[in-house]
Amino acid sequence: MARITAVRSGARAFALILLILILVLGGFVWFDYLGLINVKELLSPVVTPVVSRLGLDFGLPEQIENVEDLNLLEKERLNKRQQALTMLEAELDIREVEIESKEAEIQQMLDSLAERESAFEEQEKSFNDRLKAYDNRNTNLRQAAEYFVGMPPDAAVAMFLGMDDQDIIDIMRAHQSISDESGAASMVSYWLSLMPAERSATLNRKMLKKPES
Repeated sequence: MARITAVRSGARAFALILLILILVLGGFVWFDYLGLINVKELLSPVVTPVVSRLGLDFGLPEQIENVEDLNLLEKERLNKRQQALTMLEAELDIREVEIESKEAEIQQMLDSLAERESAFEEQEKSFNDRLKAYDNRNTNLRQAAEYFVGMPPDAAVAMFLGMDDQDIIDIMRAHQSISDESGAASMVSYWLSLMPAERSATLNRKMLKKPES
């Protein structure tokens, strides 16, 4: 009877121990499911040596020295972004060189236009100066012609004989122009008639050779 009681007590203790183990394992599984603990990593230091001796493999995680980088995807994304930025920077550099080349061409065109404008301004200034000089000379010639008309013909011819042929011709043409404008009689033929025949012929020839402008 005592032996039966001892057997029952042993069976009951074994059952309690087994129940405790089941509850503990169940707790481990539940906590592992909730993500609070990692059963494989927790039991690996204890179970791995036993499993290794028994030649069994229950899929326990191996202890590796180089753990996989958790930021691998992020690093890859950053690497691709860096490559894209590098390509964009290279493209911008090419565009900058093209823009600088275009700016150099435009600047060269502007310089050329500035030179042409300066040359045109110089030509215009020179033309205006010549025109002004012509106007001044024409004014002076008309004034001289009027002065000679106001003189006695003999005195006027005496002064003509001391002048160059071209100056005489210019004054006579100015006087002829004034006479044409006013409708008054011209003194040119009379002045020439009072001059020596040779000088008069020379002046006539030159006046015919170079028509009035």
